[in-house]
Order: sequence, then structure tokens, then C-alpha cells
Amino acid sequence: MKKWLKSEGASSFISSCMAIAIGLLFGLVIILFTNPANAFDGFLNMLFGPLKMGMMGIGRVLFYAIPIIMTGLSVGFAFKTGLFNIGTPGQFITGAFAAVYVGVHWTFLPAEIHWIVALLAAFIVGGLWAIVPGIMKAYLNVNEVISSIMMNYIGMYLVNFLVKATVFDELRSQSLGVASSAEIPRLGLDQLFRGSTLNAGILIALGMVIIIYIILNKTKFGYEMKACGFNADAARYAGINEKKNIVLAMVIAGALAGIGGGLVYLSGSGKFISIVEVLAPEGFNGIPVALLGLSNPIGIFFSGIFISYLTVGGNLMQQFGFIPEIVDIIISAIIYCSALSLMIKLWLAKKKSTHKKQMIETKEGDE
Repeated sequence: MKKWLKSEGASSFISSCMAIAIGLLFGLVIILFTNPANAFDGFLNMLFGPLKMGMMGIGRVLFYAIPIIMTGLSVGFAFKTGLFNIGTPGQFITGAFAAVYVGVHWTFLPAEIHWIVALLAAFIVGGLWAIVPGIMKAYLNVNEVISSIMMNYIGMYLVNFLVKATVFDELRSQSLGVASSAEIPRLGLDQLFRGSTLNAGILIALGMVIIIYIILNKTKFGYEMKACGFNADAARYAGINEKKNIVLAMVIAGALAGIGGGLVYLSGSGKFISIVEVLAPEGFNGIPVALLGLSNPIGIFFSGIFISYLTVGGNLMQQFGFIPEIVDIIISAIIYCSALSLMIKLWLAKKKSTHKKQMIETKEGDE
């Protein structure tokens, strides 16, 4: 037990828990100032409301967690390789369009594989959309934050145009519904979590978490990716192809976000691509999920469920006169605290390394 408490994983877990606790306390203070009469009732309803709803509440939490787990994986994977993939909204919506297009028009496919092909299309298009900032970063040294933000807006407007041209429902100003064969099977999860629309998407998200964890921690490919992220010069000196790994890292990150888009719009829950000039919020929500999970795939999975839990609980606060956006304030506070704890952790590690180096130099001088 003592050995575990001294490990890096334990310190990361404890720092995340402290960030959550401080963020929740900050949220409680805000609630007390805005509506003191219902503050504690609303706060407790946010914390325990989804559980009071039983299996339906848990099903909703898992369903809403699916896209942010995938976009969180996208951001976290890029972080691990030294890149900041802020292009997840564009990758998410282009992948979503590809899935919807296949789901609407490729009805000639056998029903058993229709939804799989639609998801593969989302995977491929999301990856291809991220290849542009990847190439620009690798070969032109263009900051990936700037190029991926530009790709977000290009993707949003391009999808609006393509939806109108190919899969448009003129009466509702949105995309057409996908064929039933393209909907992700529910595998009885909607019955287990009765009252929710949960489907196999949560199992796919969990599978992707496991795959990314194995890639990053158990393969040579993942080691090279992380080596480039930690120290590009050292990786290049060791013979690792830095440019290739940068492009591949962005492609994989984009593909993950694209799958997230496919999982949402193939869910059969009445979700359609609307013609609006707004970036997909699921893409940006992946950033706090990755930060809270410290870019660890397992941590991202649980932080995605936690953020989804707070979101569902925040919606329940409306019956006490609170707007759901209060949860955004709480989540923001948690992320700030998480980022601050990470900065302190890095500072202490650097200080410890410097102290150790000085001790070695002093010892060598005495000898």
C-alpha cells in the first residue's frame, strides 16, 4: 500500500481527486450566492440525482459519456505524443457526416455490416481531416493549434454544404435520418438500463480505450510516439522518424474523434446534423476530459463518465431554479485546479531532479 501511495499513478489519482473536490466546493459557493434558498437541495440533486433515477440515470450518463470519451482519447493521445490536437470539433463533425452519408445512401450493404462500414467511414474521414495539420507541423513546422483551429471552421462549413447537397431534410433544415440497419445495435443495453437509449457505443468506446492504452504502453510504435513527445531531438538522434510519427499521431487522434462523431449520429436517438454555424461542442468537451484524466486512456474513460455524470446532474438542477450552465462553471473550476496541480507536480519533479543533480556534482567534487 505504501509503495502504491508513492507511485506516480497514485499521485496523479490523488491530484485529480483534489481538483474535483475543490471544483465542487467552488461550485457550491457560486450556487449559494445565486440562489441560497435552494443551494443545498440543488447541489445534492446534482451529486446524487442520476443515481436516484436508477438504471435509467446510469444509462443516460454512459450514453452522454460516449462522444466525450472518444474526443478525450483524441486529445489525450496527441498530448502523449507532444501535440495539442484542438481540431477535434472539425474531425468529429466530418467523421459524423461520413457516417451519416453511408448510413443514408449505402443501404445496398448487408444489414449486419452497414453500421460497421459507416463507423469505418467516420474513422477514415476523421483521420484524413487531421492529416493536414499533421503534415504542416511535421514538414513546415506550423503550430498544430493554429492549423487545427482553421480546419475546425473549414470542416464546419464544408459539412453544412455537403449536408445540403447530399443528405438534406428541407422540412427540418437538418440531415436525414440514417437507415435502421446503420444504427449501432443496442445489444439489450437499453433494456438493462431501461428508459435510456444506451447502445453498444459504450462498449466500442471502452474497446478503443484499451487499444490506445496498449498502443501507448505496450508497443514499440507507442514508445516511439511518446519519445518524440518527450524530446524530439533525442528521439531523432536515436533514429526515430520524427516527421512520420507526428503525422501518424495526428491521423490517429483525428480518427478517434471521427469515430466519436459516428457513434453519436448512428445512435438512433434522434440526433441529426443541423445546419448551424457552431463548432461541435463534443469536440471541445474532450479537452477537459483529457486534462482531468491526465491523458491516460484509463483516466480519460473515467473522467469522461464523471463529466457526463455532472452534466446529467446539472440538467436535474433546473427543477430548483438553476440553469444547466452552472455545471460548466464547476467543470471549468475542476479543470483549472487539475491543471494547477499538474503544474505543481511538474515543478516539484524538476526541483527534485535539480537537487539530485547538485548532490551528484557535490559528491563527485569531494572525490
